[in-house]
Amino acid sequence: MTNEENADVDRTDTTADAREGTVISAFVGLADTLVDGYDVIDLLDRLAGYSVNLLAADAAGILLGDAQRRLRVVASTNEQSDWMELLQLQADEGPCVDCYRSGAPVSVADLTTAAARWPRFVAALAQRGTYGSVHALPLRLRGEAIGTLNLFHRRPGPLPAADLALGQALADVATIGILAERAISRGEVVNEQLQTALTSRVIIEQAKGVLAERGGLGMDEAFDRLRGYARDHNLRLATVAREIVDAGPVAVDVLAVRGDKTLKSRTARP
Repeated sequence: MTNEENADVDRTDTTADAREGTVISAFVGLADTLVDGYDVIDLLDRLAGYSVNLLAADAAGILLGDAQRRLRVVASTNEQSDWMELLQLQADEGPCVDCYRSGAPVSVADLTTAAARWPRFVAALAQRGTYGSVHALPLRLRGEAIGTLNLFHRRPGPLPAADLALGQALADVATIGILAERAISRGEVVNEQLQTALTSRVIIEQAKGVLAERGGLGMDEAFDRLRGYARDHNLRLATVAREIVDAGPVAVDVLAVRGDKTLKSRTARP
């Protein structure tokens, strides 16, 4: 083997070791949120962020079903992924909706070829031109889906089988966390969890608006700073957001944060 070939092998080994370390950190990070009284929003925000970093997605989002099996958006890494999920809910069709209903992964390598399957969704998407492929993975237990983890890529293309398996493993860990504290009266607890998550999300959106206005920021940057401050100080997102909405002085400190230093929510893909 030549020196150049040896160098290539060394670089490959280093890359593999780095990825393995990141994967381990992701599972540890998810487990760290599963403490007494943990916040579902914090858990799902971490799940979305880790999924973007590990699976080379441009964005990720999470939907949860309520007691009537109606899907709600509870987490997203940016405004465009939020829009993608809302679009599917409004059209009542799309890969994320099908994933939830079937309890099985739904991968679409090229959304422009899916018009016959989801005409309303694809037609609306064509007008905006945001993402080229979507890969939806179920949050499921024993075959029953309680929500979906959704990966969005700007460029069309399949997701490698190994990445799909890793994404499903991350989703499974989060599902176990969501279900861990559920009592026998499952429907009531599901509804309570979802309502708590939705309430937290509303507060976080309001806080993002306050930060964006006061700091002259985009909504994505405002969320990055909010999340970075919460993690730096080991606080819940909703707790920090509530103080900002209530005109607390913490807003000044949050605006001083330069993005999320703990976990980036987007990759550097062109």
